[in-house]
Amino acid sequence: MALDIRRFIQRFVEEAADHLPRLREGVSALEQGHADREQVNELFRAAHTLKGSSRMLKLVPITALAHSTEELLSALRDGTLTATPVVTSLLNQAVDGLADLISRLAEGATGDDLPAADEALCSALENAAHGQAITPPSPPTTLAPFSASSMPPSSAALVTESELRLSDTVRVRLDRLDDVIRLMGEVLSGHHHLHALVDQARELSTTLPAEQQAPFHAFHRELKESVLSHDSLMSDLHDRALQMRMLPLSVVFDPLAHMSRELAQSLGKQVDCRVRGSEIELDRQMIDRLSDPLIHLLRNALDHGLESLAERQAAGKPPRGQLMIEAWQDADWVVVEMRDDGAGIALDVVRQKALAKQLISEEQLNALSEQETLELIFLPGFSTKSMITDFSGRGVGMDVVKRSVVDELNGDLQLASERGNGTRFTLRLPLSLAMMRVLLVSVGGVNLGVTAPYVSELVECSSHSFIDAAGQRTLVLRNEFVPVVSLAQLLGLPVTTSMTNKTLLLVVHQRHQKLALIIDSLIDERDMVIKPLPVHLRYLPLVSGMVSMGRNALVSLLHVPALLEATRHTAQRPSHEHTSPTLAKRILVVDDSLNTREIEKDVLEAWGYHVTLAENGRDGLAKALAEPFDAVLTDVEMPVMDGFALTTRLRENEVYRYRPIIIITSREKEADRRRGIEVGADAYIVKGSFDQNNLVETLQALLG
Repeated sequence: MALDIRRFIQRFVEEAADHLPRLREGVSALEQGHADREQVNELFRAAHTLKGSSRMLKLVPITALAHSTEELLSALRDGTLTATPVVTSLLNQAVDGLADLISRLAEGATGDDLPAADEALCSALENAAHGQAITPPSPPTTLAPFSASSMPPSSAALVTESELRLSDTVRVRLDRLDDVIRLMGEVLSGHHHLHALVDQARELSTTLPAEQQAPFHAFHRELKESVLSHDSLMSDLHDRALQMRMLPLSVVFDPLAHMSRELAQSLGKQVDCRVRGSEIELDRQMIDRLSDPLIHLLRNALDHGLESLAERQAAGKPPRGQLMIEAWQDADWVVVEMRDDGAGIALDVVRQKALAKQLISEEQLNALSEQETLELIFLPGFSTKSMITDFSGRGVGMDVVKRSVVDELNGDLQLASERGNGTRFTLRLPLSLAMMRVLLVSVGGVNLGVTAPYVSELVECSSHSFIDAAGQRTLVLRNEFVPVVSLAQLLGLPVTTSMTNKTLLLVVHQRHQKLALIIDSLIDERDMVIKPLPVHLRYLPLVSGMVSMGRNALVSLLHVPALLEATRHTAQRPSHEHTSPTLAKRILVVDDSLNTREIEKDVLEAWGYHVTLAENGRDGLAKALAEPFDAVLTDVEMPVMDGFALTTRLRENEVYRYRPIIIITSREKEADRRRGIEVGADAYIVKGSFDQNNLVETLQALLG
């Protein structure tokens, strides 16, 4: 997609319109001898910002003139130069020159259309900065003052006329803009109430006498058409208001790129930081909250990820590390990715640190998949650094990053790492926190909302469709097991009994984890204004915000990550009599679905087996070869390596040539069953007809 450079030049012009008056005021204060140190610093920063911004857009003449101006202001700031009349005259000419070039951009010129910077003026500015004797350059002859009756206006007159023209932009304080958006949200919420009044009017018509039906129907039709015609107008108005608060990611990405070079130098490392997608826009609220997590991820990449120069050379890598910060839009989401080509995360070191800090037991650690082991770095207090430094954040921070992204930004944070080849953090964020798509449901006589990014699907099924897995009611949904929980019971609300045999399920998800919530009914789905919780209610873990539904009616938004956490491992385990040989058996469960792995683990542990989990065929093969297991349970459809390939590889190994391998999959075709037998599976269980007793009996028979 071609980059629309005109849009960014317009933003540069708007930014420059703020800096030019500051430059003029500062130079005027210098002339009068009133400028203090802070005002000189402000002058320097304004010139520096113009130089940096113009360089990004390849506005070469502006960059050159701003650079020379910055040199002179730097000498004034350092005290190596005083503000003589010659110096202030040069600065005035520089500001005039910058104003002229920026005025041309405002009138539609591009970087290629701009005239070259005045070399004599640039040289005079830089010579003055270095204390060399200078003669102020004369203004160009084409702009010199002439007789008013016969020639064009003077240089000063041109500048004045340019400044007198009103800009097509207006700078507004952010708090005022926030107030407008908040009020627009209230208006939009109030407008939705009109839909309820239209429905009430329709119901009221049935109670009227026959002679009043016709005029009332006409009134109802006109009211309905009026409300519908205003729907798109109201949404449009609110969308436009939100767009005014959108900012490009460049306001975060560009400082990060600059910071990466300075931080790498302080660590004795070298890095090339590349940025892509900085033109993608996010709400200002998102930008503000995104800065801190990205800064910490950057510091983490430089400190933990990239190797030292000697280590990179020993590994055959180029001396300069590579860091990429990239963003792209995916429907209503923005994906931000930071990746490096460093050493990657050492799983053995992660395991050792987790045990040493007593963050997890050895038994729990052995049951984790490779991905789950990686994600231990998000536990509070986790750090793989042998020495705590100010740079590495005193051993805390990654848990705060995850909490910021998931809880505060309603997003998702994913981690991938390959030993020796680098690490990748992927943030998935909504475009705005001010307004989101919300699903409204009724549970136990209470209306509740769930933001659309967490909604997977709505399912209506018979209660006979559920299976019992270690005491947990479970739904087989395509190729995975999904736990089923009554939302009313979870929230302590009255449980309503359905008159039909059908159960309505709202399936929510976060990354690889899903949960099916039993609800009473679906009310509506629409874009709604999200209101933050008041301070005295922010302790509620299961509520993330509120939306307005009708007049003075507030609906709580459920915080899905907290719901998922609250329902993990809460199922009651049935008690069974076990013999000691059964207790000693070790089972490897391989499945790419987190829900399926956990449920199969719960079933097997309820019968006394010791269970280790793997998230795909490659992970399962690595764990199977690292230590012997008595049996392997595997899915078929998995990334990296599927279950058929895993079974084939295991049968080639002497240890697993005759050990039980059970395939548990959603594939029901006879051809798939035959394929399972051909590759060496001992049993083939279809998830759709899964029965935990059948699984355990099959396993016991195969193990003897």
